[in-house]
Amino acid sequence: MGRLTAWFDEIGRDDVAAAGGKAANLGEMIRAGLPVPPGFVVTVDAYRRFLEESGLARELDEALGQVDVDDPAALDRAAAELQRRVREASIPGDVAGAVAEAYRGFADRGTPEPWVAVRSSATVEDAAQASFAGMFRTFLNVRGEEALLDAVRSCWSSLFGARVLFYRAKRNVGASEWLVAVAVQRMVNARVSGVMFTADPATGDRSRIVIESAWGLGEVVVGGQVEVDHFAVAKEDLRILERRIGHKAFVLVRDEATGGNRREDLPPEKADAPTLDDEQVRALAELGKRDEAHYGAPQDTEFAIEDGTIFLVQTRPITTLGGAREEAQVEAAKREVLVRGLGASPGSASGVVRILQSPREGARLRAGEVLVAPMTAPDWVPVMRRAAAIVTASGGMTSHAAIVSREMGVPCVVGARGALEKLRDGEEVTVDGSHGAIYRGRVEPRRQERTAPPPAARAAPVTATRLLVNLAGTARAAEIAAMEVEGIGLLRAEFMILEALEGQHPRLLLERGEGRRFVDRLAERIGQLARAFHPRPITYRSMDFRSNEFRGLEGGDRFEPREENPMIGYRGCFRYVHEPELFRLELEMLEAVRAETPNVHLMIPFVRTRWEFEACRRIVAESGLGRDRRLQLWVMAEVPSVVYWIPAYARAGVYGVSIGSNDLTQLMLGVDRDSDVLAPLYDERDEAVVDAIRTIIARSHEHGLKASICGQAPSVHPEYAEMLVRAGIDSISVNPDSIESARRHIAAAEQRLLLEAARRR
Repeated sequence: MGRLTAWFDEIGRDDVAAAGGKAANLGEMIRAGLPVPPGFVVTVDAYRRFLEESGLARELDEALGQVDVDDPAALDRAAAELQRRVREASIPGDVAGAVAEAYRGFADRGTPEPWVAVRSSATVEDAAQASFAGMFRTFLNVRGEEALLDAVRSCWSSLFGARVLFYRAKRNVGASEWLVAVAVQRMVNARVSGVMFTADPATGDRSRIVIESAWGLGEVVVGGQVEVDHFAVAKEDLRILERRIGHKAFVLVRDEATGGNRREDLPPEKADAPTLDDEQVRALAELGKRDEAHYGAPQDTEFAIEDGTIFLVQTRPITTLGGAREEAQVEAAKREVLVRGLGASPGSASGVVRILQSPREGARLRAGEVLVAPMTAPDWVPVMRRAAAIVTASGGMTSHAAIVSREMGVPCVVGARGALEKLRDGEEVTVDGSHGAIYRGRVEPRRQERTAPPPAARAAPVTATRLLVNLAGTARAAEIAAMEVEGIGLLRAEFMILEALEGQHPRLLLERGEGRRFVDRLAERIGQLARAFHPRPITYRSMDFRSNEFRGLEGGDRFEPREENPMIGYRGCFRYVHEPELFRLELEMLEAVRAETPNVHLMIPFVRTRWEFEACRRIVAESGLGRDRRLQLWVMAEVPSVVYWIPAYARAGVYGVSIGSNDLTQLMLGVDRDSDVLAPLYDERDEAVVDAIRTIIARSHEHGLKASICGQAPSVHPEYAEMLVRAGIDSISVNPDSIESARRHIAAAEQRLLLEAARRR
């Protein structure tokens, strides 16, 4: 582009390299004829000029090369120093002059010296969307040339925050290679604001447009702070299908004197009045149709209404319709279905079938083939990682194959009865993990021809209930650590343990005198996660292999009993008591990790009785961790007997109880969660299960323990969030792909509780 500034109406989606994704997308919206508040971009060339003129380019690259990003304290110090250098450097005269001139140009567009929003607009938008949400700075209600220049420089400095430095170092990206523009946009002093989805985000219905709105500035809507008005509109003819008016107890308005936001309580007649009339609802829906048509995909749009004029201030593709790969749905009606099952991990992939009866045949599976197996267990993970898609003949939505596939982002169908007989080795198929079907041949997915540069993520609402994430490995550590989560509520160790064991049964490893090597390898993996999330807590669940899963390892036949029902057999806490030498290896690893990053804590799974937990607790006390008073010891609530034993666990020094809804459901209902035959009976929402969860939370609090949940239910069933919030749970841990939706559901539930309490008063 070669310019230092450019107005939004001069740029479009092809200008990401010069204007960054956010600004380019705003320009694209204007080109589409959508009503966007005016603004301009301080281009990447301006940032380059700043680096060159100030001499910071070489200085920052040298400093980056010396930062130990794996040392949290050193990383924080380096980030603070680098940001200070950027903020204190002078902006070149020609850059400052161009920014000031552009700001004065607002007068030509009808708003002299307006309040503006100043936002970083990264050029590497794919990374920004995946890993940088909330890292780059945004400044609202900025006014005046000097204040604007300070905000621009602060946006530049945000490229050197600690979490950004960590990500960049891992990808060997220097300061002169990672570039940013800055978007400057007139702020809308909204009378009404809200969000609009051009497909129903709850059901995936693309024939409906959903609009939610409230009085004043939009933070109350996206943050779930008030009970919003809800409208559903038929996309075809703009008929209003649903209208639900919420009680909007207060409004946020801009304080013209300070530029900050001021809260004003609303009288009942205003609080319960509709924010949009029918004409405005239809006008918004029409804009939504135009927005979707331009981008070729359903859109999640933010809007604001000022003096009767509707503005769209952000749009981005909806990524949660039927899973994150809705654009890759197959043309089902045109293809022969070979076998059906449960769609366990969304998406579509084609490849050659490879039928394996056990992981020992894993060498037969080539990368990009479709793995078909009776069922999977942790020892299958190295094989599963090579698969383009996974099909199992048995298993339900919480089976091993289902959970691991979702975490790896691989399409998966479970409970596909007859798959081993109906599918043939070497034939090409397409697996549709969204709809639970396997089709003959290669089915090319329907893909949208146009895609929008993704804007920055919407600010996450603040919740009193802590939101945590479930993880099982290190592959996405930096990416997920950059998300708006408060730690890891469940770190499943099995996959990392398998890698550290290198295919050997742990007792065989002990026989060979390789315990220290195992400890070091596992500590390296856990330490990587600990550093990425530090200082946020990580709850490490000690190994919970079942006997049939351990038997598949080298030496497993010698050491593992044969059990008719290993799901309720030799596992969890009792195994530690019976084979303490294996458990001590994990404790030794935790002691080593906590010496460097003391944010990793211990959770004991499948605890059945008081005596076995007390025996396990003594093993912990006798280890080096026994002297660590900051260690939090958690018990998983998977066995119904935990309800009775909570007082005893509290006396034994337990910090918290974490509900594993998968196992708790199967034991409450007497349903094997791996059984496809019993799948219709397996339901975490069963009233008996819900009552047990409420009781566990209440008894935990009664005895001074924290209560959390880390099972599958909160990730799959949004209504679970409200039930848990109403029960008073302290934290909820969900899968990575459910973080954003879970936080919104939690925020909305908390707000409803506050409103109900206010009404009772």
